[in-house]
Amino acid sequence: MRKKPIVAILYDFDSTLSRTDMQNFGFIPSLGMTPAEFWGATGKFSEETGCERTLAYLYMMQKLAAEKGIKMTKEWLKEQGKGIEFYNGVETWFDRINAYGKEHGVNVEHYLISSGNKEIVEGCKIAKQFKVIYGCEYIFDPVTGVPVWPKLAINYTQKTQYFFRISKGAVDATDDKGVNEKAKEKRIPYSNIIYIGDGMTDIPSMIIVKDNGGKSIAVYPKGKEDRVKDLYDDGRVNYVCPANYKEGSEIEKVMKLIIQGVAINESLKTRENQNVMQD
Repeated sequence: MRKKPIVAILYDFDSTLSRTDMQNFGFIPSLGMTPAEFWGATGKFSEETGCERTLAYLYMMQKLAAEKGIKMTKEWLKEQGKGIEFYNGVETWFDRINAYGKEHGVNVEHYLISSGNKEIVEGCKIAKQFKVIYGCEYIFDPVTGVPVWPKLAINYTQKTQYFFRISKGAVDATDDKGVNEKAKEKRIPYSNIIYIGDGMTDIPSMIIVKDNGGKSIAVYPKGKEDRVKDLYDDGRVNYVCPANYKEGSEIEKVMKLIIQGVAINESLKTRENQNVMQD
């Protein structure tokens, strides 16, 4: 019996699914700061020290929490994810797309690839919808429970490796052997992978997916089409859609067409090399 084809949808998080950076909803207010103050301090630290920006924000989260007397445990960070607000339709999107895939004989898998904080994401309403969440993580002291070092940091160029990991089925972010081994057959063909992001930091991933036969989608808030216009005009993405995931939305229509295409291609494959003669 032929296995059902798999469609893998890869998502950015901040301003793609959530309305803004994940830290802005719970974490930064808990410091008694505004987002502008926190990200301004992070940018200043990065410029003064030459620290890579993703590592800079991880450092500043830890430093400022300690200064405010906050015990930033994994459980506490997870609590900060509960208040994350999403674009319209996001919370029902996954079940709708899964059901549509099932109707067409396609298994849909959802993967999150974020430069944001994994511990915060794990506390949000949609965390359970992802097969795997790739995000920046800390190592926590087993005695005090607070961070002692970054466990994983993902910047916008490092995101591209997860396209290959997911295709091969090497879902562990530390499985360097699996991702580099030559695979006789990919678990998920490149053509069955879709990437959804919102802007400049997603460009490397969008290009990798599009150039390898998959589909890249750039989303934008209502009235902010200018954020992604150049991405489409420059051929870096296949589609641009409003960040509206409600039933009947443009991005839902595009996703359904992509799933239909995968189902049709699979049906054609089953007929290849079959010499069926009819009178």
